[in-house]
Amino acid sequence: MASVLPSSTINHTELDKCSAIVAQLAKHLVSVPSHYPPGDTHLMADAIVQAIADVPNIEVERYPTLPHVVNLVLRVRGDSEGRRLVFNGHMDTFPLVNEQAWTTNPKGEEKNGRLYGLGISDMKGGIAAILMAMRFLAKNTHLFSGEVVATFVGDEESMGTEGTKWLLENVEHARGDAMISADAGSPYVLRFGEKGILWLNLSAKGKSAHAAHVHHGDSAIDKLLDVIADLKALCGQAVNAPESVTSAIDASRELSESYSGAGETEVLKNLTMTVGTIQGGRLSNLISDSAEATADIRVPVGVKTSDIEANVHKIIEQHPGVSVVIRRSYEPSWTDVNHPIIQSLVKNCESVLGKRPVVNMRVGASDARHYRYVGIPTVVCGLTSYNMGAADEHVDTKELDALVRVFAMTAIEFLKPN
Repeated sequence: MASVLPSSTINHTELDKCSAIVAQLAKHLVSVPSHYPPGDTHLMADAIVQAIADVPNIEVERYPTLPHVVNLVLRVRGDSEGRRLVFNGHMDTFPLVNEQAWTTNPKGEEKNGRLYGLGISDMKGGIAAILMAMRFLAKNTHLFSGEVVATFVGDEESMGTEGTKWLLENVEHARGDAMISADAGSPYVLRFGEKGILWLNLSAKGKSAHAAHVHHGDSAIDKLLDVIADLKALCGQAVNAPESVTSAIDASRELSESYSGAGETEVLKNLTMTVGTIQGGRLSNLISDSAEATADIRVPVGVKTSDIEANVHKIIEQHPGVSVVIRRSYEPSWTDVNHPIIQSLVKNCESVLGKRPVVNMRVGASDARHYRYVGIPTVVCGLTSYNMGAADEHVDTKELDALVRVFAMTAIEFLKPN
């Protein structure tokens, strides 16, 4: 695959060797269990350290934060002072839900140009690509100034409090001048931001009575349904997003929706709400005395999650007998689409893959938001995921190979000596 860098500045043969073995490493990482729950990342951390143990220029630090969570920080220093570029990846994965539905080995199998396995797209393939790029950079420190850091974390599937967020608060060199996340996505659709999140636990209390005597009862389920209807009405409110964000979303529609499905564009631009669970009552002929539900509200750029949270409380106040607990609350986050790290990735992805990627928001949450919250420009550039979290999850091995090249080239370009 071609490189945008002059042949005099990069050892293509050496880079070829790194990309050639990335699938082998990714397959090995998939075989190492780290599913959540419980999300134990000790064995994954050991496998990662072992994978680069023969490269002396990669410094390794371990940061345990919970009995089952250990985080890694890898550093490669250039030949002179300069900026710091951070790569980020999470070591925990979804659980194996239905092994019988798999037609391939969930612990890793390469077949017909595809690499299968639990967590290969989310995101052990991305971790392998970072590691191979770090291996190449560690052997070519004369090509860049400053340093390259990789933060490999646990706790992402449970929202990153003891992983990425902890590192950013406690380890100075976990921060940088820019961050590239290799989380699930696609090198053809680079993600510069994501919606905010509001997770609700709703509870309603009523009075039980026989269903034939509705005048004696007070239905908790009816109360809950009324609240849900009022909350859903929030989705129709106006969104005042910056023009640069809406333009990027609209310009990405055709290509991005070819990967993520029709309707993604409108989802990214609007507030959405999903009721995930609902339960209540005891018998079909008894008026319910209690009911509970959980809801997920996703907040687009142009709306404050804190404002939505305030509106939720106002709605609850209008419904006696109903209460709410806010389980999670995150604001939307985004990076300027013209930032050099994003533009460098666009150029290098196009050079390596032969197709210019689009730049768009991300529908799902990722640890990238924690970097944006502390002011670090951040972009997600991972592998195209197929059947993520489901049977026969897989990635394209050529794309995995390409990601190694893209990461190495972008690091050298972003950290080029002055």
